[in-house]
Amino acid sequence: MSALALYKNMCELSAQMVVAARDNDWELLTGLEHQVAGLRDRLAANDEDGSVTTPLNAHQREQKIGMIRQILADDAEVRRHTEPWMQNVQQFLGSQRQNRRVQQAYGALSSFR
Repeated sequence: MSALALYKNMCELSAQMVVAARDNDWELLTGLEHQVAGLRDRLAANDEDGSVTTPLNAHQREQKIGMIRQILADDAEVRRHTEPWMQNVQQFLGSQRQNRRVQQAYGALSSFR
């Protein structure tokens, strides 16, 4: 598969990730992210082994740049939806950890009564 085709697939998947993030469909979002990561790894492998040796013409370069920009914009949109959720999870886990520490500290004291 050509590099442009890989970028096109990544662009399509990143658009689907935006929809999944807006819908709070974390399972779908995670699955899509894994697919994008696989495509990214294929691009990196192609670059490393030199299998992407055909230079891009001006139109193809513009397509590639446009797709990369769209992927980055989609990533920012996904983050806009996921970061508040992640902060809530971190706060919840932090408060649970604090509760365990308090319980361990004061639970040990209750055995002295």
